[in-house]
Amino acid sequence: MTVKIPTIEQLKKMTEEFHLHLTNDELVSYQELMKSTIESYNRLNQLVEPRLPVKYPRTPGYRPSSEENPYNAWYWKTSVKGNSNGKLAGKTIVLKDNISLAGVPMMNGSAILEGFVPDEDATIVTRILDAGGEIVGKAVCEDLCLSGGSHTSATGPVLNPHDLTRSTGGSSSGSAALVAAGEVDMAIGCDQGGSIRIPSSWCGVYGLKPSYGLVPYTGIFPIELTIDHTGPIARTVENVALLLEVIAGDDGLDPRQKGLEVKSYTESLVGNVKDIKIGIVTEGFGWEGLSEEDVDHLVREAAYSLEKSGAIIEEVSIPLHRDGIHIWNGIGTEGLTSLMVKENGMGTNWKGHYSTKLLDAFGKARKIRANEFAETVKLTMLLGQYMQEQYNGKYYAIAQNLARTLKQAYDNALKTYDVLVMPTTPMKATKIPSPDASSEETIRRALEMIYNTAPFNITGHPAMNVPCGKSEGLPVGMMIIGRYGEDDTVLRVAHAFQCTHERIATNA
Repeated sequence: MTVKIPTIEQLKKMTEEFHLHLTNDELVSYQELMKSTIESYNRLNQLVEPRLPVKYPRTPGYRPSSEENPYNAWYWKTSVKGNSNGKLAGKTIVLKDNISLAGVPMMNGSAILEGFVPDEDATIVTRILDAGGEIVGKAVCEDLCLSGGSHTSATGPVLNPHDLTRSTGGSSSGSAALVAAGEVDMAIGCDQGGSIRIPSSWCGVYGLKPSYGLVPYTGIFPIELTIDHTGPIARTVENVALLLEVIAGDDGLDPRQKGLEVKSYTESLVGNVKDIKIGIVTEGFGWEGLSEEDVDHLVREAAYSLEKSGAIIEEVSIPLHRDGIHIWNGIGTEGLTSLMVKENGMGTNWKGHYSTKLLDAFGKARKIRANEFAETVKLTMLLGQYMQEQYNGKYYAIAQNLARTLKQAYDNALKTYDVLVMPTTPMKATKIPSPDASSEETIRRALEMIYNTAPFNITGHPAMNVPCGKSEGLPVGMMIIGRYGEDDTVLRVAHAFQCTHERIATNA
């Protein structure tokens, strides 16, 4: 492909966008001056850019029929086998469908990307295969991952295995549903506002949003560089810890990574929390119009049950937690409009690996198919653009500055407590909106559950959903939050709770 010299008409349009006032002669002059730099762009087309490695053979696979896909949780089925031995030997893993798996279609829940096939494997894909895992397909996710409900994917709603009328939560909707249904051993989810923890809560499985930057995001479709996380979902804490051990660590290609120490997470699972101090965050309960009494009760009861394993439990107040959602909105709304939409998911001004085939495909498609975005995407990008145009990014900047204040508020509490606890979601799984639901209901059901989860995306603390009971036949999730970089402590507490309740079940 040859890069063309801009026409005078194209230059005139750009002068208007940049509020410039140039004469026609000046435009002709600039047009001529651009030719030498355009030569550089054409030379770039002749050079071979580095690609992420694709080490293991695979077949494209297939889109399963409804009979084979009762929860509508599979986007694509395949089989990619790695080493014959390793930590994940014998384990089946499904990927959220915003993760690049070379030769296998990737839709990211959006009609915009329908038909796109990556030509590279994300870093975590290679690590899973190197460790002997088998990747068995792609799980449905929400449209551009922008929903905490499971009703926005272009392929239709993902159904909760516990109640087919209920949402699985999102945006890693299919990942959690397939784990909960027992169709895979493990899944990878991605989390910008709770998208691992919310579906894990509503599906009754374990899901960890690791410390920011612990797991590389290379080769994964992003939302916003400062809040992107990816991590494991499984039915046991042991499998969460095992998968984290495999995928964690710097790859030298992701600017989100800051050299966090990778630990032997499975060794932290000792079955008790002797002398661990746990702070129950009062502001995580009792959200007006959102919190359900049975959820609040079960989570508090679950937290206090850890006293049997040696923990010290106290209530703690962190008032700024209630403002976390506002800070997240300030960052998420403008940040994703800029990076994910206007800059085609890659943006500029960072060093690392750019998925050029993906950004090109998305950039071309969104210009002609934008009307097919979900309501959540349309609302957010319109508001994000408005805030940028009218207020020059000031509120994004304020929110990023306040994110440090919020992190410090949690860190101050974590000087006294080893972990913090609150409900993952204020409510149990909600009803899936009907196909003819209003925009208001569709969007409300996509965003109402993120109030406790979203703050930890902007602070980067590790946070994990732990199933802690059921009410009215629906799972309830307890969220455990740890110090930055201390994912092992979060897993230790989660494992102690799992062991306590396994013993209770055995003796019942």
